[in-house]
Amino acid sequence: MNEDDLSADDFASRFQRETRPRCQLYLVSSPDLAGSSPERLKQVLGSGEVAAFQLRLKALDDDEIARLAEPLQRICADHDVAFILNDNAALAAKIGADGVHLGQSDGSVAEARALLGREAQIGITCHASRHLAMEAAEAGADYVAFGSFYPSATKTSEHRPEPSILSWWTTLFGTPCVAIGGIMPCNAAPLVAAGADYLAVSSAIWNAPDMADAVRAFERVMSG
Repeated sequence: MNEDDLSADDFASRFQRETRPRCQLYLVSSPDLAGSSPERLKQVLGSGEVAAFQLRLKALDDDEIARLAEPLQRICADHDVAFILNDNAALAAKIGADGVHLGQSDGSVAEARALLGREAQIGITCHASRHLAMEAAEAGADYVAFGSFYPSATKTSEHRPEPSILSWWTTLFGTPCVAIGGIMPCNAAPLVAAGADYLAVSSAIWNAPDMADAVRAFERVMSG
């Protein structure tokens, strides 16, 4: 099929997918943070292009998270990387994070927007649900996250979307999408090909024998 055979809607869909920016890394902290300490974060961010870093610490109270976040925020700012806090919009506003990532039970986009302001990056976990993703985009989310695409030791999930959900999303919607869950350089290619705007990765970087090599391996996949 050539462009003369495409309907206007088909052409618009192809144009939208082909004009999206190249897929980028979205780095998530290690579960105990020791693996993604300030020194190690600085090393990773200096190894290649990373769009965002999410601090995800489930077992700590707000004061401890705020204390641990401070040096990591400075490193992200020095490398022009967005600093995203997991789950807690109120704490994200308090520490001046660049945004917040919300699960389905972590409050609404509207509540987070009121706390964080118009410029904040607000993402929503949508599992394998097209309906949840459309609701999130309509509510004003800055990105939607699908997954877990593969088994993950960082976060267990019974949801297993097919890569085709990324193709569907990027064909129809302009809001960026994040692929998450067990993503490694060896299995990332189908997600990139399907249209993921970002790959959320954690253990693939922090547990790698050489973190810089792992970042470069992802960059090769994302470059096609």
